Amino acid sequence: MRKILLVLLSLVALSVTGYGYLKNHTSALSTTTIATSTTTTTTPAPPTICNGLNCATWKVADSWAGQAPMVMTTVFTPFTSEPAVHAYVAWIKSSAIDIALYPGYKGPGPSALARGPEMVPLTARTRLLATFNSGFYESDSAAGFFTNNTLYYPMVRGLATLVRYKSGVVDIKAWDGGKRPGPDVLMARQNLSLLVDNSLPTAKASNNVLWGLTLHGVAAVWRTALGVDEQGNLMYVAAPAQTSQSLATILCKLHVVRAMQLDINPEWPIFVTYANRGATGPALFVPNPNQISARFLYPSTKDFFAVFLSKSAGESQPW
Repeated sequence: MRKILLVLLSLVALSVTGYGYLKNHTSALSTTTIATSTTTTTTPAPPTICNGLNCATWKVADSWAGQAPMVMTTVFTPFTSEPAVHAYVAWIKSSAIDIALYPGYKGPGPSALARGPEMVPLTARTRLLATFNSGFYESDSAAGFFTNNTLYYPMVRGLATLVRYKSGVVDIKAWDGGKRPGPDVLMARQNLSLLVDNSLPTAKASNNVLWGLTLHGVAAVWRTALGVDEQGNLMYVAAPAQTSQSLATILCKLHVVRAMQLDINPEWPIFVTYANRGATGPALFVPNPNQISARFLYPSTKDFFAVFLSKSAGESQPW
């Protein structure tokens, strides 16, 4: 009788343990399946950004283009401890756009090479979606600059680089190639090292002195950055009163996997959207009294990025 009782107790214990394992294992499988399904069926969209009970509202910036949104913007408060500080964020659907790089007449630096239009080309304005600031002057930070099949400054190994490939892919990465991009690259612009990598701030992000000279030596200033998410979409950020570390933290809140800092200090942040075809109705998304909305529709002092509605993947940028 005692043996029978022990056997029965063992079976009960095994049953309970097995149920617990099966329940947890089934739950894990269910979660994995749902995540996989979501990944494969969801169309590209900006991330949900919530701060406490409030979530940021994304607005379509290119409704005139007549397609699914390619540029969307939002303003949110990244830190509850600083309710008056807002971050200005633009999401760019990489698979539907061409991102182009144009030199200005002074930036990125002196060059005997032809500098192109130094503004958004007139022939391309019918499909212009947005424009925004680039990185440092070459004199302030040596970095590679390649566009329109022209190498203005040689690439520097290890630096954070926005790259556009002939395949249509856009990426932000630590440069691992040579001084001149290979034949598969259409555009490459470098600025410092990666600020975010593997979805986390890099070790250098905590050292503010590595990220440029600030106005009056103040640590927290206007800073801008560009990140890429897991789907390859771009995320532009501009925010006042940021250190390199806090800017990296904001980018991580936006779920980017890699990011690079762009311009810093009050003069330079600019992101322009356009109300209609032909670059009409330009509007400053980032409220900066040092900039005007038509900045890149005439020759610009400094280099800049332009976002165009794509005609075909990997096409040459307008010039």
